[in-house]
Amino acid sequence: MSALTAHFDLPLDSSAPGWARSAVKAVLGGWGLRDQAWLDDATTVVSELVTNAVRHGGGAVVVDVEAYGRQVTLSVADGSSVVPRRREPDGTGGLGLRIIESLTTRWFVQSYEGGKRVRAELRPFPGDGVPASGTTRTEQA
Repeated sequence: MSALTAHFDLPLDSSAPGWARSAVKAVLGGWGLRDQAWLDDATTVVSELVTNAVRHGGGAVVVDVEAYGRQVTLSVADGSSVVPRRREPDGTGGLGLRIIESLTTRWFVQSYEGGKRVRAELRPFPGDGVPASGTTRTEQA
């Protein structure tokens, strides 16, 4: 089984998290991964990653989605080399990494083109809906 991948660039502004949620949901749904609770977790994770990139990163925001069997990894890259860290929540934030940790099996940071890429491995997709390479999107009535 080969991996399925998607890659897209986002604007570096407040609209980026919404674009990321919509794009990731469409990509995963197109691959046949349609469990609503699992998709909600996936879109929450990408939204938090992109929000952090917009607020604390710099340069372009790049999102990658990779699926291999039931395992899906979301990656968000930005131009800052500053590694995200957990902090105490306050009036301006501090919950993002805690949310990511609660909805994934793990997350980690890699150097990426002079900045960083934060990768988050989602919990395995539940049930039988395992994407295969060459999966085609089916129209739903």
